[in-house]
Amino acid sequence: MPPVDLAIIGGGIVGLATAHRFLQRFPSARVTLVEKEDHVGAHQSSHNSGVLHSGIYYKPGSLKAQTCIRGKQAMMAFCEEQAIPFERCGKVIVAVDEKELPVMQRLYSYGQANGVGCEIIGPERLKELEPAVNGIGAIHVHDAGIADFPAVCQRLAELIQERGGEVRCGARANGIVNHDSLVRISTTKGDIESRCVVNCAGLYSDKVARLSGARPAMQIVPFRGEYFKLSPEGAALCRNLIYPVPDPSFPFLGVHFTRMIHGEVECGPNAVLAFSREGYTKLRIRPLELLGSLTYAGFLRMAMKHWRVGMGEMWRSFSRKAFLKALQRLIPAVKLEHLSPAPAGVRAQAVGRDGKLIDDFHIEEAGLVINVCNAPSPAATASLAIGDHIVDRVATRLPDMTQP
Repeated sequence: MPPVDLAIIGGGIVGLATAHRFLQRFPSARVTLVEKEDHVGAHQSSHNSGVLHSGIYYKPGSLKAQTCIRGKQAMMAFCEEQAIPFERCGKVIVAVDEKELPVMQRLYSYGQANGVGCEIIGPERLKELEPAVNGIGAIHVHDAGIADFPAVCQRLAELIQERGGEVRCGARANGIVNHDSLVRISTTKGDIESRCVVNCAGLYSDKVARLSGARPAMQIVPFRGEYFKLSPEGAALCRNLIYPVPDPSFPFLGVHFTRMIHGEVECGPNAVLAFSREGYTKLRIRPLELLGSLTYAGFLRMAMKHWRVGMGEMWRSFSRKAFLKALQRLIPAVKLEHLSPAPAGVRAQAVGRDGKLIDDFHIEEAGLVINVCNAPSPAATASLAIGDHIVDRVATRLPDMTQP
């Protein structure tokens, strides 16, 4: 078969959005996307809270902030155009005690700088919005929402195929040879030659990057996010999205309440080291992957510095009462009998060799391969804007491609 113009490794929402945006810009292009599972969006894209993030958490000027703001608008427009369920429901970020107020104020300043529709509210207004919540103040974020991201993935795959692209599922990439003008990808369903390759492999992005010849100064460490679902009685305590003021050192930690797009309410996550990169349960263990995390110098440095936080997360993983206590900080009326286990997710957390968590999106290039090495939350929200950003990079490598 002749070479394709673009090959994408990984059929999650970022890879799909990149292929979609590339074909929108270059309709006559030849595109192949490979996904190791038998369907698209099988991992992080379908194991998340379904939140359309507003951009309030992200440092102004960062790639996260820029793509989240643009991506949320693009995602809502896409969902509306494609009849995919979504809702702009808003959320509250709640301060429970006075020491959280300075962090809340900083988040508000981020929101203002990023153009997020938000306001600081007092306890009276908070009670109007979320009567069951305990707090001395909050940020009311008007721009937050919820969406059906698995449905987005499925529709993106259909649109890629309708435009002549190939979505090849059950095809695991196991080798990359980077030549001067072509890249050869070996997969379990045959080889592919391409003029440019984008690695969107998510939980395995660092491993695929190394196959391409890149040497990223980071490693993916998987953290399982454990959730509970609220019973109808418990769900009645939550109207929309209720978040705590985050710890600046660990902005992805902190249990919250999320009304999902199909009506149920989930609470969590608790974040613990997963025993494999796709370790959605405590018993799913891949010894070599676990050993890779435990012997990585960056993880060891992070664990030594933040062991108290890690122990607290592990305790809540094994004690439902401890988890409940964390939830009751926001909603005192929630009870143990309201909780039942919900499916977990796994966060692909990039950790530098120095032990620091890599917070922003991180993209590295190796020859004709563009490696998306870190795409944490809000990657689903921002996916169409991230796709635009990647397509800009691809276009510089394919100067003969013409737009209509």
